[in-house]
Amino acid sequence: MEFQPLYREKIDLVTLNQRSQELMDSLESCTLCPHSCRVNRKKGEIGQCGAGIELEVASYGPHYGEESPLVGYRGSGTIFFNHCPMHCIYCQNWNISQRHGEKISIETLAVYMDELQKLGCHNINLVTPTHYLPQILAALTRAVQNGLNIPIVYNCGGYESIVTLRKLDGIIDIYLPDAKYADENTAWQLSKIHGYPEAMKATLKEMHRQVGDLRVDQQGIAQRGLLIRHLVLPDNLAGTKEILTFIAEKVSPTATINIMPQYYPAYQAFQHPLLNRRLSRQEYQEALKTARSISSSFQLNF
Repeated sequence: MEFQPLYREKIDLVTLNQRSQELMDSLESCTLCPHSCRVNRKKGEIGQCGAGIELEVASYGPHYGEESPLVGYRGSGTIFFNHCPMHCIYCQNWNISQRHGEKISIETLAVYMDELQKLGCHNINLVTPTHYLPQILAALTRAVQNGLNIPIVYNCGGYESIVTLRKLDGIIDIYLPDAKYADENTAWQLSKIHGYPEAMKATLKEMHRQVGDLRVDQQGIAQRGLLIRHLVLPDNLAGTKEILTFIAEKVSPTATINIMPQYYPAYQAFQHPLLNRRLSRQEYQEALKTARSISSSFQLNF
């Protein structure tokens, strides 16, 4: 099956620019994510995510550490944005999510996208993009004008506003959200966020509504759809069974899920008595067994 990026198939440049402007206007009382800080980022106020009005990027380039349908044989064109709506005490990228990076212009971000396409990357992978969406869409408008024609990946923590996500309908080709926690109290203790389980559930449903299950081309390269990440935590802190049951029953019994075993104590995790060790092989194997028992049709990506 031949795929065109959604931003070329479904919408035009006028609509893309309009969506960017609508989101840019919202920065005067920011509600991009469920925190709904309502700070005026246009006047330099800082939200709970830690971001102001200027784009901050830690790095960009071909990345080979993502899921195989994203990496392919030429890499995923990742752009790592600084700051994050979540404040996970075990964040393995805390030096990016909790620190400042290089401040760049919208025009420079468009150049990054163009460079990644010229390097042969299979996609543009926006890592933790939520708080910079207005600027990203403005950059994407310029990049499309300059010939961008590869899928856009929205790589996020699963803590999204449905109002914001609907602005991305017809723009984002591949959604790559985390499904972190089934329990509200755990989400607050480990990531300092309110309402995560309900926000995550609504996020997964909306993303699937927009793009459906993950689809790949003849070479196995992801072109469109939803790929869910679930990091297994020690002592079942994530609530793996509850999350996978929700996905099977309310999102898709054939969803593609990366059940991740790579937890290790990082950042402030050593201060938490249940997080100060690595995940055991037995815990991971139990998570896989649980997934297969819930839906034999899950596409488990490792």
